[in-house]
Amino acid sequence: MFSGIIQDIGKIVSIQKINNFSRVLIKSKITKNKLGSSVCCSGICLTVTSIKNKNTFSVDVSPETLKKTNAYKWCKGMEINIEKSLKLGDEISGHFVFGHIDNVGKLKSIKKISNCWLIKVNYKKNLKKFIAQKGSISLNGVSLTINKVISNYMELMLIPHTFKNTTFKNIKPDDLINIEVDMLARYSLNK
Repeated sequence: MFSGIIQDIGKIVSIQKINNFSRVLIKSKITKNKLGSSVCCSGICLTVTSIKNKNTFSVDVSPETLKKTNAYKWCKGMEINIEKSLKLGDEISGHFVFGHIDNVGKLKSIKKISNCWLIKVNYKKNLKKFIAQKGSISLNGVSLTINKVISNYMELMLIPHTFKNTTFKNIKPDDLINIEVDMLARYSLNK
């Protein structure tokens, strides 16, 4: 489990296709990874499968994950948001995030307003009942608050710290975004 507070922007060193899954080597300032531990990579909960050195580790991305997330678009040199899993007693600064992506949305627009950035993200119809104004959501692993919901897209505001310290500083219209709805909404409304 994670909090949606990004700890580092990692860089993809290589991607190796093995049968029907991908092995992704990631360089990150996050250290002390352990084999078998969970790490959130742009919102996706993945398992550390090897450690090259204290700053480089690999994860395996399954066919299901490649099908349901934006990981199929990952490439060498790409930056991804990184968060280590929570430990008992850690501060929950964002909201509880599983790292189980519900769907992929598309960035409709990004616009600077004063010192912040207003982003509009399209989402698929099946997520509509879980997306509420002032509700929590995880986009590419980042815990955010939904400002407004308009038919098939939502509006969110990125403060300067979030923009500077996540991969949102690199996004552009039509980029695919991993969406995980708030777990409270998922379980209370999933009937």
